[in-house]
Amino acid sequence: MTTQTQLPPRVQKTRARIIAAATDLFLSKGFVETRMDEVAARANVSKQTLYAHVGTKEALFIEMAETMIANAVAAQRKAAPDPQVSDDPQDFLLTHARAQLRTAHDGKLMQIRRVAIAEAERFPAFGKAIFDLGPGSSIRRLERAFSRWHRAGALNTPNPRQAAETFNWLIMGGPTSEVMLTGHSTTMDGEKADAHVQECVRVFWAAYGV
Repeated sequence: MTTQTQLPPRVQKTRARIIAAATDLFLSKGFVETRMDEVAARANVSKQTLYAHVGTKEALFIEMAETMIANAVAAQRKAAPDPQVSDDPQDFLLTHARAQLRTAHDGKLMQIRRVAIAEAERFPAFGKAIFDLGPGSSIRRLERAFSRWHRAGALNTPNPRQAAETFNWLIMGGPTSEVMLTGHSTTMDGEKADAHVQECVRVFWAAYGV
């Protein structure tokens, strides 16, 4: 994906309008029902300009998803910065889990997942892009932290990748599946979310803590 900062300001503004228009249409109508001429009209650009910027409808969907997820991941990392090896692992786990749960249960991100799942057989690249930037990014981040803490003797994670996947899906598995399968648009928050996070950290620490 071409980053916005690599483009001239005028082109950035046009591309931002296209992505905003695509977001509204894809999330409200789905991938199949969204037409490129609708995106062009809503973005106030010609179809020629639209195709020059994004190439295909499939590429536009992926760029829209990547843009939204990248912004969400950046906000999550701001709320829960990468830890230092001297930091308390349990403190980071709690902070990370709370931030990840809030991010993953954002209504628009849930809608993107639903669209990608609906089109998984025809367009597997949709799901791959969303997984790599979302859960995949979180797992890689946890893996790096667990590897450093294991070497420092602060965690017992000889297989940091496996430990990272375990913790990630402890946080995400139940709550995300419930929202995805029931169609609820509300997020897990308040006392219920905090109790879930506390229990995930307790279970993880029982298996991997020092």
